[in-house]
Amino acid sequence: MSQETQGWQHDFELPSERGASRVVLDELLAQLGSFGWEQSDIFGVHLAAEEAIVNAILHGNQLDPAKKVHVACEVSARHVRIRVTDEGPGFKPETVPDCTRDDRLDMPGGRGLLLMRSFMTTIEYNDRGNSVLLEKDLDAPPADPPPDAS
Repeated sequence: MSQETQGWQHDFELPSERGASRVVLDELLAQLGSFGWEQSDIFGVHLAAEEAIVNAILHGNQLDPAKKVHVACEVSARHVRIRVTDEGPGFKPETVPDCTRDDRLDMPGGRGLLLMRSFMTTIEYNDRGNSVLLEKDLDAPPADPPPDAS
C-alpha cells in the first residue's frame, strides 16, 4: 500500500475447525467499515473471504486439528487484499466443474469459487493450489459481463 493511504494489516493463524473464520471476518468487516466502504462492497468481501477460509478449513486441511489456516489481510479506503493459505495438498481450480452449467445446477461444489470471482477484482492461486489471493480494488474498471451462456 502506498504511504498516502494508511491502511490496516493483520495476520491470523486459525485452527482447522468450523467457525474459526469468525475472528477474521469480524475484524475485517469492522476495518472495512472504519475506512468508509459501502455496505454492498463489504457484503461481497465478506462472502468471498468466508468462502476462501471455509474452503481452506474443510477442503484444504480437512478439519485436521494439527493443521492451521493462515490469513493475511490488508485494508485501505479503496483496496482490500486477503491471502488465505492452508496446509493441505492443494487443488487445481480449473478442474472444478462449472456450477452454472445446466447439468450441474443441482450438484454441490464450485459455488464458492463462483462467489469469490463475482465479488472480487482479482483471484489468484499459487501453483500448489493451497493459497488464494483475493483483492478488491474500488478504482478498478468494472469486469466484463460473462459471455451469454445460451
